[in-house]
Amino acid sequence: MDTYSLLREIADSWVLLAMFLFFLGVAIWAFLPSQAAAREAARQIPFRQDAERVAPASQEGQPHV
Repeated sequence: MDTYSLLREIADSWVLLAMFLFFLGVAIWAFLPSQAAAREAARQIPFRQDAERVAPASQEGQPHV
């Protein structure tokens, strides 16, 4: 058996299985209750710039736009 065929068989079976198990592990880890704070922080990313822009104006007593 030549090298290409051997590597192709390994990639088609064991590497595919390893990648699937890695995906499952990451998916389970991401939704663990201990990761709730990280999910909340990631959920707020789009609003960070708005909050930073509004916060200084509201601290000075000026109405924010």
